[in-house]
Amino acid sequence: MADTLNFDLVSPERSLASFEATAVQIPGSEGDMTAMANHEPVLTTLRPGVLSVSAAGGVSEYVVTGGFAEVTAQGVTVIAERAMAKADVTQEDMDGIIAGAAEAVEKASEEAQEAARKVQSDVVALAAALGLNAA
Repeated sequence: MADTLNFDLVSPERSLASFEATAVQIPGSEGDMTAMANHEPVLTTLRPGVLSVSAAGGVSEYVVTGGFAEVTAQGVTVIAERAMAKADVTQEDMDGIIAGAAEAVEKASEEAQEAARKVQSDVVALAAALGLNAA
């Protein structure tokens, strides 16, 4: 079908999804973007957020903590640092993500402090969007 694109989501642990989609909303580090069939090629880094994929069967949502998305006219490939179905995210998962972000801020060099704090802020916003505690 001409108005669909291939969607693939992989993390270090496994392949999470691979199917035909009509649109992919990506939490890019420079801002959210929506990729559709025949999109111009682009490579973007991900910020912590929700990746939303529209397909014939409905919308699938995944929580990602970072990584990369490659968009081409034929598809979107997301290589996530960590990814899971949004419906499966627990408070324990979020606590681990928040602790990891806090540790990254502590270990960051002076030059990298601002970027690490931005990621930490994005993680707190993600927790709020999921209705989970960020404490």
